[in-house]
Amino acid sequence: MKISETTEFGKAIRARRRELGYTQAYLSEFSGLSVSFISDVENGKKTIELGKSIYLANLLGMDIELISRG
Repeated sequence: MKISETTEFGKAIRARRRELGYTQAYLSEFSGLSVSFISDVENGKKTIELGKSIYLANLLGMDIELISRG
């Protein structure tokens, strides 16, 4: 999946969380990230912390790959 906006990243995170049957509260307890942070990510907030976002994606079994264009 090509991600070019924070909203697309958030939708992918939300979809994966729901696919796994996790609530934001459960994921918060498991990961140590706050519910508000998870919500911010899922809603595409532009100022989220990159390191925590990558950690969250990895916890959900998602890989992030950067590929050069052209």
